[in-house]
Amino acid sequence: MRIVIALGGNALLQKDQPPEAELQQQNISAAARAIAEIANGHELAITHGNGPQVGLLALQAESYSGAKPYPLDILDAESEGMLGYQVQQALMNALPERQIVALLTQVLVDEKDSAFKNPTKPVGAFYPPSERQELSEQHDWELAEFEKGLRRLVPSPEPKEILELPAIKLLVDHGMTVVCSGGGGIPVVHDSSGKFRGVAAVIDKDFTSALLATALEADVLLLLTDVDAVYQDWGKDNARPLKQATVGELRSITFETGTMAPKIEAACRFVEATGNFAYIGHLNQIANILAKQSGTKIMPG
Repeated sequence: MRIVIALGGNALLQKDQPPEAELQQQNISAAARAIAEIANGHELAITHGNGPQVGLLALQAESYSGAKPYPLDILDAESEGMLGYQVQQALMNALPERQIVALLTQVLVDEKDSAFKNPTKPVGAFYPPSERQELSEQHDWELAEFEKGLRRLVPSPEPKEILELPAIKLLVDHGMTVVCSGGGGIPVVHDSSGKFRGVAAVIDKDFTSALLATALEADVLLLLTDVDAVYQDWGKDNARPLKQATVGELRSITFETGTMAPKIEAACRFVEATGNFAYIGHLNQIANILAKQSGTKIMPG
């Protein structure tokens, strides 16, 4: 089978962990070992998130007064290269018989996308609510309050096209495992002069993963996170896991924005476009997910 595996942010950095390279590498190595368990006989493309990392890079850039801060598209590229290297190396160690390639990936977005006027993508660390005014004045950030505190919001436009898709497809067709579209890819627009240029945004990793899986004609899209399944009534006493659901059933349920909702929508898009299955589940249970013993299976209507 051809499988696109999307590693959620918690596969790279667990909750309450500081965004340190050593901790990331430990988590990524565990993810690589889990992927290695199911790799035999399958073609693989791996994507990953970058929310905590790109937020940290932005904060570091803002704190240096000797030069203008790098724009978000360059920080997206930096985080994609950094994490892509770590994922690539971990997979090389877990799958020494395979050729692993990490590829910087540009993703075309619409310059007129309404997301640029309505930032919704949380990135970076959590801050105490008492620091709202200071953060807003010091960095000119859009902030939103979550259960764990304040977090920066940035634009998250819809991915339209993966520019390196022909190269990705060529590599996968020739049996290489490709790490690509990290952090949703580097957002670029095609301007009136016919040239590409980066824009300040962070694309949703799950939406780009669905676009990639559809374009690669993948048999399966695996969206991995730190919960074992999609839950109806999450956070309530009557919460229950959904072992399987159709696109229509999932779209009739309201899920939390910024956490499970993008994964649900991405899975539905892939299933609608291809007629194949998507799964959402825990990173440590990949083998069980594919064996239909864990996770949530998303099916056509």
